[in-house]
Amino acid sequence: MNPDTRTDATLPARKGPQGPLSGLRVLDLSAYIAGPYGCSLLADQGAEVIKIEPPTGDNLRKYPSTLEAESRAFIGVNRSKLGVALDLKQPEDHAALMALVRTADVLVHNFRPNVPPRLGIAYEQLKEINPRLIYCNVTGYGETGPLKEKAGYDQVLQTMTGMCALQGKRGEPPEILYGSVVDYYAAALVAAGVASALYEREKSGQGQFVGVSLLRAALTMQSARMVWAEGEPKDVGRDMRSGGITGIHPTKEGHIYISANTPHFWKALCAKVGLPELAADERYDSVRKRAQHAAEIVPKLHQALAARTALEWEALFGEAVPCAAARTVEDMFDNEQVLAEDMVATFEHPTLGSYRGFTRPIKFARTPGPLPFAAPTLGQHTSLVIASQKQD
Repeated sequence: MNPDTRTDATLPARKGPQGPLSGLRVLDLSAYIAGPYGCSLLADQGAEVIKIEPPTGDNLRKYPSTLEAESRAFIGVNRSKLGVALDLKQPEDHAALMALVRTADVLVHNFRPNVPPRLGIAYEQLKEINPRLIYCNVTGYGETGPLKEKAGYDQVLQTMTGMCALQGKRGEPPEILYGSVVDYYAAALVAAGVASALYEREKSGQGQFVGVSLLRAALTMQSARMVWAEGEPKDVGRDMRSGGITGIHPTKEGHIYISANTPHFWKALCAKVGLPELAADERYDSVRKRAQHAAEIVPKLHQALAARTALEWEALFGEAVPCAAARTVEDMFDNEQVLAEDMVATFEHPTLGSYRGFTRPIKFARTPGPLPFAAPTLGQHTSLVIASQKQD
């Protein structure tokens, strides 16, 4: 039941005010990013989240990391959870999970559809134990169809759904969007779907199955492109990049992103970089016209931007032109705006010691939620969680 790892003498207390989901119990049986981070978003809002891993641990723990003792990815997506290790193929551990299911409000997993029945944790089986249970299954492609048993991965779905084709430059190979964007958006859908099901349960008194897939997440992110009007050709332009004017541009030092889609911002940009004649030219007085003449405009813009650094242009543009100098994620730890919004906190971890990390994504005025705490080590709270369940 409990792998050979560190255990705590007491369960971590949720310090701070109540959150909108305080008092709810979530069982997180998922691995990798989408399911686990979706559960962390629920924990951010006050829910008690119990991460249940096999004795070998979530595979994300084994991912390459410059941290010696832990995986940076695992630590980042599993904050504010209690850690329990169970082998669901063993009767004693399966019984321990069933005891937790009886008291749970939500269960999340990312097993392929054929696995839960074999483990005795399919929705039809668990709703007999707890009819109020919200049961969320995160899959690669959904619960039906020819790909339902296929394992899903972020960048596989990016490539399959056209995201990579549109990310690359015209005439060049497709490009991956690094940062697991599909996984993280699927995590947001997990939290949103579970919250909606919990709200509906308040009216009906019944739990229900909630399905989230990486395929749905990848296509949802492209809703503006997923429009095919009657009568138009299938292979029609769906690029929304405004012809190259709006985008990332080189400067004297560094790069800067500039958005100049509206007439107001276009005129302000031209004035600020010393090219007022472009704003006065009728050939460039709309987004579509500027896209058509990008080959003429962009070289002039780059020549002007070469006069200053990205940070200098950012300061000069101010509020007149939407922009941002290209920074690294490391810069965000001490960014004034990030700190003003309390997005970074210091965590204490059993093996890492002290580290700084992201806190919570949503602000609630009346129920801000308790303070976050570090992701658990493998099986860190197994004995205490199982013992407390027996006492209940």
